[in-house]
Formats: sequence, C-alpha cells, structure tokens
Amino acid sequence: MPARPALAATPLCDLLDCRYPLILAGMGGVARAELVAAVSGFGGLGILGMVREPLALIEREVAEVRRRTDRPFGVNLIPAGTARALLRSQVDLCIALQVPVVELFWEVDEAIIARLRGAGIVVLHQVGSAQEALQAQAAGAHAIVAQGVEAGGHVRGRQPLMQLLPEVLGCVQLPVAAAGGLADGRDVGRVLAMGAQAAVLGTALMMTTESFAHEVHKQRLVQAESREVLLTEDFHINWPPLAAVRVLPNAVTRGERGDPFTSAPQVIGEEEGRPIYCFSTDSPLRSMTGDLEAMALYAGLGVGRIHDIVPAAERLQALADGAAAHLRLVGAPPAPLTSPVCYAGEQQQTQQARLAARLGALLAPERALAGALHALALQASAPVRAQHLAPLLRAQTQLAGVLVRALRQADAPVAATADAAPAAAAQPLAALLASAAALQAEWKALLEAIDAELAQQARALLALRAEALDALLAASAQG
Repeated sequence: MPARPALAATPLCDLLDCRYPLILAGMGGVARAELVAAVSGFGGLGILGMVREPLALIEREVAEVRRRTDRPFGVNLIPAGTARALLRSQVDLCIALQVPVVELFWEVDEAIIARLRGAGIVVLHQVGSAQEALQAQAAGAHAIVAQGVEAGGHVRGRQPLMQLLPEVLGCVQLPVAAAGGLADGRDVGRVLAMGAQAAVLGTALMMTTESFAHEVHKQRLVQAESREVLLTEDFHINWPPLAAVRVLPNAVTRGERGDPFTSAPQVIGEEEGRPIYCFSTDSPLRSMTGDLEAMALYAGLGVGRIHDIVPAAERLQALADGAAAHLRLVGAPPAPLTSPVCYAGEQQQTQQARLAARLGALLAPERALAGALHALALQASAPVRAQHLAPLLRAQTQLAGVLVRALRQADAPVAATADAAPAAAAQPLAALLASAAALQAEWKALLEAIDAELAQQARALLALRAEALDALLAASAQG
C-alpha cells in the first residue's frame, strides 16, 4: 500500500466527512461510480455527475458507489440545465437514497437548496463570481466552490481563479473550495495556501483509468497542450443559452460542421439508443459510438501538464504529496534577518503579528457589509438605485479580495464558519454608510503597513466604494 499523504484535513473535510481536501468535480457522464468510489475510497470526496440523467441511472450509480466503498460521496445536479419535472424527481430521489452531499451549479435555486437542507443533505454550490457566492450563501448553501475561468467543461464566470478565490473568501463566511485548471500538487497547494479548504479536480481525474470518458477523449487529453484549449459557445444543445465551455479544438470549433446555431440537427452518435447531436454538450463516453472526435472534448487549462492515464489513487497520491510539499515550503519559517544578539527580527515578528490581527479584525465587518449590500441589491425596486448598487458591489468584492491577499501575506487565517449563515437582512442606507465610513478609516490606518502594490489597489477601491456610496445616497434622496 502506498504511504498516505501528509496533507491535513480542513473544516470543510469535517463537514463532508472526508479525509483529504480533494474533491472530484461532478463531471456529467464522466464521473460515474467507478471513479467516484475510487476518489472517496482514497479519502477525498467523489461526486457523481448526474445532470439530466434518468432516475434509474442515478439509483444504479448510487448503489454501485455504495457497493464499492463505504465512504461518503455526492451527486451533482444542475437546475438550469434540467427540465423542472425531472429535477424535482432527481431531488426527491437523492433525499430518498440519503445521498450525503449534493453539489449544485449554474443559477442559484433557493427552493432546491432549502429542500435539500431540510432533508439533512450537505449542499455545495459552485459559482463563477463573488456576487453569486453571496447569493448561494443567502439561499442556505453549506459551502461554496469558486470556479475560475481556467476550468474545463461548463464555465460559469470569466475571472481567473487566483483573482476570484480571494474575492469569494473575502465576501462569504462559508468554507470555500477552489476549481479551475488545477493539474498538479503545486496548484492544489497554492489554493490551499490562499485559504481554500479543498481543491476540486476535473481534467486531472478525467485522465484516469476509472473515469467514464471514452478512450478517444482520454488520448486527446494526453496529447494536448494547454495553449490549444479554447472557450466557445459552439456546444450548446441541452444547456442554457450563452453558456461557454472549455474544450480541445475539433471539426466543430474549426467551423467544419456548419453553424452551431443555424445548421439543421445532425445525429453524430448514439448512446444506448439515445441520439447524440452535433453541437450538443455531450462529451464522448465509454457507452457512446459514432463520430466521437466531433463531440465536446472538454479540457481545463492545466491539461498540458498532465501526460498520462493512471489509476485515480495514484494521481490523488501525487497531488496530495505535491500539495503537502508546497505547503511546507511556503509555511517554512523565514531565515533570520539579524544576528542572534540583535532584537530587530523579534520586533519585526511582533509587528507582523499585530498587522495580522488588525487585518483579521477587518474581515468580519467587510463580509457583513458585502452581505448587507447584496441583500439591498435584491430588494432594490427603483432602477436608478439598482444601477448604483452594481458598481458598489463590484468595488466591495474586489476590496474583499485585496483584504484576503493582505491577510495571507501576513500569515493570518481566512476564517470560515462550519455552516451557512442566515440571509443578511437589508439595512437602512444610513447604517450602511456609517459602517462603510468606519471601515474606510480602519483601512486608511493600515495602508502604510501592507504590501505597496496591495495598498495601491486598496486606495483605488476605497475611493470607488466611497464614490459609489455617495451616488447611491444621492439616487435614494431623489426617490
């Protein structure tokens, strides 16, 4: 048996009842029982990709996961990509089967989250923006997955992960996992060091012997370079409009199969009697036949750094070991700055600790302000008021991201709670203005003590926030 990695569990691991902060992305079709059981059996969390799948298949796959492992697992459902009647039945089935975890993606569906929570199921929600993370938190999700634009498959937002992750961490008080282009242990270590409580892995685990992806797809991934991967809306059938996917190039992306939105329907394959159409979101699976190269060949931007197909446990072991090594490296104590007879180094450590404490004290009120602004935006009826809330929320989320980066530079933790926060109540505008003014003053007292580049960004964002608040106040005074 291989040695288990020295990668510590996080509070999110406790919530999900897994040993290691490694989560299988709920890839539709690809994440079936064999791969899910392998990931959960290793100590991570496997998630079945069951978007739009019939109830009989979900029941069969859940039973097969349980036959292969006694470890917890999850099911991925996507309300926006599923007919409402089928979605209701899928949720009912997950509850009846006592599935431990359900992951949701795309638009936030408050009713579905409430139904799952009421049944005692842990709800993860994958998002593409900090504003959407605030919405998922208010709806009652237990934890957030922040998906960067580097991700393969369906991509919700347009921000790089290392820009999005600090903003989400700074705005919500829930545990946050990170997804998007994570290919090796260093990638996993980087997001954990930033404050994520788990790494979500797609392409890296698609390229395993247990994944249900067709061998044609797997071999294309092995041969791929990251520079080839592209974001396109060409594959759109069975999905909400204007939804981009990240894929490898093929005849469709080169325009050789006609216009994706005006061409007549073309059947290019079959799966157990079900036709597979050109331009659909179906990727090639073991169970499919036909023109597999013309289907959606999903791939994340990290694909060029993965060069083989290996068992999932082997890949997870390498990822965990690499992440643990990276965390040891970045967490190593700095070399002495002075000779032992000088106290300058000790004084600097004391100053750093004080800075970390002051930055940490800012986190809770900044999160509270983000939640209150989001609640206000949801209740804004006047178009003028709503118009001014959008730039205010953008400035708030970006400033939260700067705060998280400053916290991590000062070796301060990015704390999260173990459960969802209650939805923030909309506060009177005067109270929000007072809160923001107090935070502005505290920020200004800290600017000289933090990294110069972060301080410059903070100054600009503080000015934008103040300007947006003034504009909102003026618009509210006009009715």
